[in-house]
Amino acid sequence: MYKPFFHQNFADNKPSKRKPMFPVNDELRGYLKTHGREVQLPVTYNDLMRITYSIPLKDKNGVDTHWETTIYDLREWDYIREGLVKIYAILKTEGDYTFINQLDVARIDYCGFGNSNPFRIRIVNKYNDNYDHYYIKKADASRLYGLELEHLLSPNRITFISSGDTLVEEHIPGIPGDLFIKDHLYRSDTNQVRLAKEFVKFNERCFVRLLGDMRSYNFVVDVTPDVEDYQYRIRAIDFDQQSYEGRKNLYLPQFFKENRSLVDICQKHLNQESILQYQMEERTIMAFRVASTRHRLMELLNIMSRDNISYPDKLLQLKTELGEYFQSAHFFKCKSMGQLVKRQMKQTLQKNLLLINKSLGRFSD
Repeated sequence: MYKPFFHQNFADNKPSKRKPMFPVNDELRGYLKTHGREVQLPVTYNDLMRITYSIPLKDKNGVDTHWETTIYDLREWDYIREGLVKIYAILKTEGDYTFINQLDVARIDYCGFGNSNPFRIRIVNKYNDNYDHYYIKKADASRLYGLELEHLLSPNRITFISSGDTLVEEHIPGIPGDLFIKDHLYRSDTNQVRLAKEFVKFNERCFVRLLGDMRSYNFVVDVTPDVEDYQYRIRAIDFDQQSYEGRKNLYLPQFFKENRSLVDICQKHLNQESILQYQMEERTIMAFRVASTRHRLMELLNIMSRDNISYPDKLLQLKTELGEYFQSAHFFKCKSMGQLVKRQMKQTLQKNLLLINKSLGRFSD
């Protein structure tokens, strides 16, 4: 049974300052090809790095955003622009180029802050000026595992494609968590009870699949008007820290000081029984997703178990902390972070899976 959101210790809960990029091995590449994630792209990350100069991008209040708007030589621009429009068609319409003549690249922004150093591409419809975004990043095995696990285990479907050392991700809509806390959390029309419930469920999703570093600026809050109120969905937008760190608490968003305001509303509006209920609800839903995607999920986790996406000292620390937390010796036998994710999911979802498989008349894999 998990410990609820009380008696928090926010001290020293910071991820490593710089996580290395882990290469995409042949097994993972084969998985991506099999499931339609690996395609040939007309423009690569390295093509976009041929920047002539850039201009700092500020928000509407004149505050630095950590993004820079890039400018390219005219000899490069036509090639880059045409390729980026085609990538958008690949991402959205499986490569149907029928409508690309009405699309254009409005802006390319680059961010040197963080691990993935992404480019943000703004695509605009020339007829009505409606725009959309997507991102081009350096391909990293940790991020690819994180994206695929999000697609298989969370309530959210994720669209992404890779090609060699290039990764393309769709834009995940929502209000950045830090801005939501600052500008929306204490508004009179914000239903804090429903938001508190969603934060408990988000906390559970991250812990079950060992997604780390979910500080407020690494997730967004999607607000949907409901019959008489609003529903909330917290969605991760940064997957670099998929089962990399050694400290258990880095996989529980409740322990980051940046999320303290969300923890406070959980303490204010939820009792221990409610928290345990919401945790059980989320584990049950995740168990249904495991059952429905079990073959693809097992294929991914087996590849992940043979891959190297962390360091021996971090692996030792995490399996020790999880083993002590759950009082289970099974964690100490894990020899990779992928094996640890499998063990963690079995530990947290086994009871729910047994109930589901029993109701379906089959045994667990």
